[in-house]
Amino acid sequence: MPMQPLQTIQCPIDPQFINLGLGNPQLVLLPMELMEQAAQRCFARGEKDFLQYGYEQGHGAFRQALAEFLTAGYGYSIGPEDVFTTNGVSSALSLACLLFTQPGDVVFVEEPTYFLALRVFQDHHLRVISIPVDEDGLVIEALEEQLAAVHPTLLYTIPNFQNPSGVTLSAPRRQRLAELSREHDFLVVADEVYYLLGYGDPPPPPMAAYIPVGRILSLGSFSKILAPGLRLGWQMSDHETMRRIAQCGMLDSGGGMNPFTSAIVREVIEPGLLQQNIEALKAAFRQRIASMDAALQRHLPQLTYRRPQGGYFFWVRFPGGMDAKEFLPRARQHQVGFQPGIRFSSQDGLGDYGRLCFAQYSEADVEEGLRRLRGALDTWAWSLAVSG
Repeated sequence: MPMQPLQTIQCPIDPQFINLGLGNPQLVLLPMELMEQAAQRCFARGEKDFLQYGYEQGHGAFRQALAEFLTAGYGYSIGPEDVFTTNGVSSALSLACLLFTQPGDVVFVEEPTYFLALRVFQDHHLRVISIPVDEDGLVIEALEEQLAAVHPTLLYTIPNFQNPSGVTLSAPRRQRLAELSREHDFLVVADEVYYLLGYGDPPPPPMAAYIPVGRILSLGSFSKILAPGLRLGWQMSDHETMRRIAQCGMLDSGGGMNPFTSAIVREVIEPGLLQQNIEALKAAFRQRIASMDAALQRHLPQLTYRRPQGGYFFWVRFPGGMDAKEFLPRARQHQVGFQPGIRFSSQDGLGDYGRLCFAQYSEADVEEGLRRLRGALDTWAWSLAVSG
């Protein structure tokens, strides 16, 4: 019996199935040649320090290059002392929960929110309370009502091109959120992974810019702008918070995170290749957004949505209050998938919503996937009519 190949990626792609629920970049978009050249430049330096246990805050030359890059991308002055290397947003979020919360503490989240962040909070036995969002992001009035009754330890927000809804937190709300975090003594964990992937007007300054105003931990990542397999990112906060993270047992034992990969990615940043890669991604994603938008209007005009201005996702609403989770098996029978909205709710709501990703598939595959979804909806409506 032939041996099955060992799995190497988290979500293997079935060529017969179009899974628009995946939130991953397509393999063709990952810059293999660029990374190979960066590694060659790194090794040509003849330095071995990145093979040693790293400095807790991260590889110094990498942080210098990253700080200069973020100064241009974020629009204000950032120094190497302001950035702290991480293994990506998920790792940083889990570490923040470990260091700044106790089981049973309250964490505020947006409704909807990134469904795997809810898994992280569950792992740390935190009590989740949701705050609604509208077209300007987290509703501050609703937050203030909750703060009058409950004291959270953390508030988790995706302020830029939110996953899944695509909304962006307005500048006045960012300011007020920062002020409230100081007044009520809670830590705002801002997942800013999509900040640099805007396709139109730039968003307001990142939550990282409000660190002098409030208690902010801003998380960034190379997963969306370079390659997720690097498992590399950064965090920014006030110096006391950074000191506490640097002195944790994990870093005391293992040293700074990912010095090897950091040294290679430095060779992507310094020559300007990271910005070039981001511009190439944005050009590709603009085309895919236009293609998905046109295909939705052509095949699924009964769905309502807002065309995204950044990030990876369309957040669509199915008609007639239908249950998207209940419909999903029918869609899979038609060889197409999506993420049902209930997964993004901490209170089992949003049942008639779904998330569609345009990053994983070509324009032709997106077209075909939405055509299949239309077929699934047609047979679903027919079966309901017959059973009714």
